[in-house]
Amino acid sequence: MKYLKKILKSFLFTTLSILLLTFIFTLLNYFNIINSKIMIISKIIIPLFSLALGGYIIGKGAEKNGWLEGLKLGLIITLLIFVGNLIFSPKLILKDLIFYILLITSSMLGAMIGINRKK
Repeated sequence: MKYLKKILKSFLFTTLSILLLTFIFTLLNYFNIINSKIMIISKIIIPLFSLALGGYIIGKGAEKNGWLEGLKLGLIITLLIFVGNLIFSPKLILKDLIFYILLITSSMLGAMIGINRKK
């Protein structure tokens, strides 16, 4: 039960940071403060940053093998995103697979940093 709470906490931080950052960038784009090229880049950077943050949080709570905890979190979230993409767009392209690998790697890297920053 304790492990489920750690996963849920990091999943919640990841989801909330994705939603909050997406909302902020959408508002900035709506009021023409940032242009569309920055929005295209932010579609990639926001999930990578959010998964690294979630990995960092789960890594701080891990006893050992931070990379494994980050891998688990990254796989769970990537699987959810993958299923959502299959529902709305049934085609799968190489660009999407590379993005999923980057998401998992970002989560693993965040967890490795989190476990090393633990006091």
